[in-house]
Amino acid sequence: MKTYIPSRAPCPVARAARVLGDRWVLLILRDAFLGADRFEDFIARLGINRAALTSRLAILQEAGLLRRDPPEGKRARYVLTDKARALAGLFTEMAGWSAAHLYAEGEAAPAWPPSPPQAS
Repeated sequence: MKTYIPSRAPCPVARAARVLGDRWVLLILRDAFLGADRFEDFIARLGINRAALTSRLAILQEAGLLRRDPPEGKRARYVLTDKARALAGLFTEMAGWSAAHLYAEGEAAPAWPPSPPQAS
């Protein structure tokens, strides 16, 4: 199982990469921003295996980006901390960069953050 060991690198990008440089970590955080908060929500949305999700959630908790509520027991929620919510601008910038550089000409990138569903 992966564990989180904080970086001691002098470079701030290297320190951020230690926790954010994992594909699953970014996708878990993305889905948390979009409202996922339970283990099974992440499994269903991401298609991640249980062991990988367990280790990434532990890393995010150790790094102070998610809080487990309640801390023990089943049916816990994973809640974004203020530290994680401070990453909202990074996700917006990353989505904008992706839209500008990773989509073919004429291919439309979805908006970030996605618009909430309209009540009928």
